[in-house]
Amino acid sequence: MGLADGPAFTESKVGKRHVQSRTAAGGWSQQRFARRRGNQADELVRAVTEHTLRILPRGIPRGLVVGGDKALVRAVLDDPRLAHLDALPRRELYDLPDPRRDVLEDALRRGRAVRVTIEDGPVA
Repeated sequence: MGLADGPAFTESKVGKRHVQSRTAAGGWSQQRFARRRGNQADELVRAVTEHTLRILPRGIPRGLVVGGDKALVRAVLDDPRLAHLDALPRRELYDLPDPRRDVLEDALRRGRAVRVTIEDGPVA
């Protein structure tokens, strides 16, 4: 999570949390691991939401760049306290890898980039 002004971040928070992956175990173990995975994912959403709420009031966002896991992004933005972000122009970069500072810097660079297509017509 980061808040940028121009080409640099004014605030940011990156980090990792473990979320249990799927398991091939069956029966009770499978259900126990599924509950654990759900609880870990819920805690991750809560942490990202809280960091967002802590950082965003320090600036007025004019756009939103989201990336990483689509389900996580959707869960974070579904929080009613972040409803005002829905109206912002949005760039989606779901191919981003682990949440590290260099990845956040790359997301900022890509989020601010503009694609220009020049189509030359026939010359009269």
